[in-house]
Amino acid sequence: MKEMMHPLPAAEAIDLRPVLRSDAADLLAANVQSLWHHRPWVMPPTDEAGFEAWYGQVMTGANVSLIARLAATQQIIGVFNLSQIALGNFRSCYLGYYGMAALAGRGLMTAALNRVLVHAFDEIGLNRVEANIQPGNRRSIALVSRCGFSKEGFSPRYLKINGVWCDHERWARLAD
Repeated sequence: MKEMMHPLPAAEAIDLRPVLRSDAADLLAANVQSLWHHRPWVMPPTDEAGFEAWYGQVMTGANVSLIARLAATQQIIGVFNLSQIALGNFRSCYLGYYGMAALAGRGLMTAALNRVLVHAFDEIGLNRVEANIQPGNRRSIALVSRCGFSKEGFSPRYLKINGVWCDHERWARLAD
């Protein structure tokens, strides 16, 4: 069955900004409602203690966490984490993200990720954004592919998820 295509929303339809502590209640509710959608790829926080631990991690060091919401309703589209940002001659970071089930399949994550990339390249001044994705996560691979990322390689046992070392594909997008 072919996936139904929806026209991409205008960039103005999406609010993109840094995650705030005041986002906790909305984000936790959306994460709980999307558990089936996230598993086994990502384990976002589903309670206040989990949010505080995650928030403390993403708000320290060279990290930027952005939340994308529908402008009209403020419903959460997804969360994007730019981590281990290195400037100087390297100008690179790692990208992690997850979308919410209620808005899946409408092109909103594509539009939001494109906005995140503008932020990474134009506002932060990065040259490279790298996303590491488990090979079976077809939706995530399709997302980065739509946003201009290129597959660079394969990393066996790259990242520990739920206590298991998982293989990942390396995808990257350059500023030019």
